[in-house]
This record gives sequence, structure tokens and C-alpha cells, in this order.
Amino acid sequence: MTPSLARLTVLGVSHRTAPVGQREKAALNGEAVRSVLRRLVADPRVNEAAAVSTCNRTEVYVVSEEAEQAVAAAAEALVACSRISAAELACAHYALSDEAAAGHLFRVTSGIDSMVLGESEIQGQVRAAAQAAREEGALGALLGKLFTQALTVGGRVRRETQVAAGPMSVSSLAVDLARRAHPALSARRILLVGAGRMAESTGRALARQGTCDIAVANRTICAARELATRLGGRAVGLDALAQELARADIVICSTDAPHPIVRYAEVARALAARPDRPLVLIDLAVPRDVEPEVATMSGALLYDIDDIERSMHECFDARRRALDEAATIIAHEVDRFLVARAALACSPTLEALHRRAEYIRRIELARVEEELDPVQVELLEAVTRSLVTKLLHEPTVRLRQAGSLRHIGSLHHLFGLSEHEELTDRLQAAV
Repeated sequence: MTPSLARLTVLGVSHRTAPVGQREKAALNGEAVRSVLRRLVADPRVNEAAAVSTCNRTEVYVVSEEAEQAVAAAAEALVACSRISAAELACAHYALSDEAAAGHLFRVTSGIDSMVLGESEIQGQVRAAAQAAREEGALGALLGKLFTQALTVGGRVRRETQVAAGPMSVSSLAVDLARRAHPALSARRILLVGAGRMAESTGRALARQGTCDIAVANRTICAARELATRLGGRAVGLDALAQELARADIVICSTDAPHPIVRYAEVARALAARPDRPLVLIDLAVPRDVEPEVATMSGALLYDIDDIERSMHECFDARRRALDEAATIIAHEVDRFLVARAALACSPTLEALHRRAEYIRRIELARVEEELDPVQVELLEAVTRSLVTKLLHEPTVRLRQAGSLRHIGSLHHLFGLSEHEELTDRLQAAV
């Protein structure tokens, strides 16, 4: 049977299709990502899978025989492992297949589909997604190739264009929001809630502004101490959050908790203890770390991830001019990926062709072996093996380069590969 191309599909929810309230329901922490992968690995409709979840997007990549089945499997897994309902997902999702799906991941990894154009955190997140899929046995040849190439494309776009020019990451924009409220950042007391990658990048951005008084609050005090040491700050547990809120000028939250960490009542008590000082809260988490009702309080300035998007009206001219250059690079890389995908589809046919040739070679060699001495047999073995290798080298190279299913079908027909494989299987079973 002539092989068919595996279908690549992505199902996602992002800042382009859903507000933060829906995105936080679809968000997956590390264990939830693995739960999605395990469900998909066990699904007979799915050959390979990977999941990317950030503050701005949750996406499930699936390799399967049918795109519609892939979308259904991805949607079922996401609903089962997150807080988004099937109805909400149906209204907020997007689904792309094959070259559109590959181009989408390349744009994501390049930072040109991000809320912050050119942001760099996404590369680490894509790399982590591939690693999780690999560890769960969900990353096969096609997705492995796709994610590896996506990271290469992201590097190319950043090196060869101005898409990433200037400090425009989510963390730098958070610091910019803090500076607008408190221009003299070096004299302000900072509280970081969370000790992950986002907390560290934001803390380092604040340190570059001269901020020295940084506290790190985290559920795991060991992680808080490690980050506080790197930032030259101090660590506290979440049980000390109330005292730290009363002390802080700026609070930046970025945990992966499934529920709010900073609650309305705690902020109210903190403001009552310091009525003459406003409190700036910047919530970078999805799901949100700060109860949204805090925004209604006098003396509290609350910004969430959607406010980060609305602050992106500055310093984008150079980056936007670079989008055409980035699009050209990505289009070229998508073409390369499609050829590689077709080459993967060719591999079983090429293996069958080589087995067929080796089978014929050994059958013909066996006809004359008894009439030759050992030296002659060894010489004839080497000559016939070399002959087969050289005869098949050119069609092998050309088929991999062309990646055409039409050529694959022709090889199956001309050399009777399917019939030969069936005969070989029957002989091996009989033995």
C-alpha cells in the first residue's frame, strides 16, 4: 500500500482569540501538560503530540492520519485537563493543519505572534514543551523535526531581522508599567510573588534599574531563597504575604497557581496600614494571581496581562518593518519542513526498495555459491553489495529531495514492493 503523508494539526487558544479570563481557564501547568500528553498518547487517533502553554497561549500539536480527528482529540484532552469548557473552547479556539500549522509554530517561536512582538521567553517555553513531549513518549520523528526546526527559525529571525530589537519582553514591559507609577524605582520596595523564569527575568530587569530592596515570596521557600540569592534580595513564604503587601510599593506576580494568590481582603488590610502610599500590582500570571476586584480599590493600581498588550504602542516601528523579512524566512523554512515531512513518508518505501534489492541479491548469490571457493564467494559478495548500493543511491537521494507521493506510488507499482513485503512477512511467519 502506498504510504500517505501524516497530518500535522494545531489546536490553540491565544491572546488573538480569547480574553485573559478564557485563556487562564485553558492554561496548563507542568503536570497538566503531561496529563494532556498522556491522554493523547493513549488515543488511537493520535500518532504524536506536544503542548505549549504560556501566559498568552495554550496550543496542542498533534500528528495523525486525519486532521479532523486530530482536532477532536486535542480538544477533548484540553477540556479534560484544564478548566475551559467544551463550549468555551469551541468559541475561542483556532485550528490549523500541515503547512499552516508549521508556519504558525515558526511564527510563535520567532516571537512575531506574541503579545510583545519579538519577545524571547517563548523560545525557552517551546524548548520545554518539546522536552516534556519527549519524556512522555509523545514526540515522534515529525514533531521532533518540527520543534527542532522551529527553534532554529526563531534564532534566524532574531539574528537576521530587527524583530527583536530593543528591550521589549513581557518582563521589561512590566518594569515599564512599574516605572510609570513609581519613577524612582531604585528607592522602591519590590515584592515578587513566584520564583519561576518570569519572576527571575522581571527581577533582573528591576535590578538593572537600580532596585535593591527585592523580596521573593513563593509557596516553596527553597525556590524563593535560590532566586532571592541570585537577585541579591530576601526570601519569604506565602504565609508572610500579608506583611509583605503592607511593606511593598510594587508587587509583581507570576506563579502558575490555579487560583488567586493575592486576595482582595489582604490588599485592603495592606492599604489600611499605609494609607498614604499607593500599591502597584502587576499580574503576569495566567490564571491570574490577583483577584480582579482589587482593581476597584482606592490606592491600588492593578495591571494584568491584557494591560501589557495595551501598553505596546511604543517603540514598535523598527520591529514592524522587519515583519516582511521575517515572513520571507518563515516561508522558506516552511517549504523545507514540507520536504522533510515528505522525506519521512518516503522512508518506508525506500527501506522496502533496499530490502527488495537485497533479497534479490542474496537469492542470485545463493545460486552460484556452491560452485565457488570461499575467496570467490567473498569477492562476489562485495561486488554485488557495492553494485546494489550504487544502483539505488541516486533514486534514494532524488526521492528524498522530491518527496513526491506520486514517485512513491510508482516505485511500489514498478517494483511490486507491497506484494514483496507481504510475501516476506508470510515466509517469516511460516518459519
